[in-house]
Amino acid sequence: MSSPALERVVLLDSSGRPAGEALKSEVHTGETPLHLAFSCYAFDADGRVLFTRRALGKRTWPGVWTGSVCGHPAPGEDSQEAVVRRLDQELGLTANAITMALPEFAYRAVDASGVVENEVCPVYLARVDRDPTPDPDEVAEWQWAQWDDLVRVAATTPWLISPWAVLQIAELAPVLPDLLPEFVTICP
Repeated sequence: MSSPALERVVLLDSSGRPAGEALKSEVHTGETPLHLAFSCYAFDADGRVLFTRRALGKRTWPGVWTGSVCGHPAPGEDSQEAVVRRLDQELGLTANAITMALPEFAYRAVDASGVVENEVCPVYLARVDRDPTPDPDEVAEWQWAQWDDLVRVAATTPWLISPWAVLQIAELAPVLPDLLPEFVTICP
């Protein structure tokens, strides 16, 4: 794995096709170009979802609660492989199963400092079997939560979580009942 300062992201054209690459450390600005990312919501065997609070040193949305893990596939790296890599790097977790939930999710958001996120960001669900051991440079805190509680938070107090999580949770809510039983057993 290369140094975080040398990580590269895949730039996309307006149709979402690869159109180059750039250093991750230089791409997130007030005029961030469209680029490829991913998000993942990790669930345990009881159907609880892992929610994380971004480290205070993060460039965008520091200290904000969000999904389990997000990141950027490296040039030439499959998005699902990137999910597996970041689950391990950020949370010390290994996925027992992964499924694509929202293949065409995309968003643009501006944080309080003016930094823009502008991403085509497929959303995955993963099954994990233990608590995380997070990298403190990536994750300040974590919590297992009931999915329905997160749906309520996203709908009623969206300012408490990342803007991409608000949008993703709203899109996941109607499809999750069909996807989740594939790899978790939800307890009442």
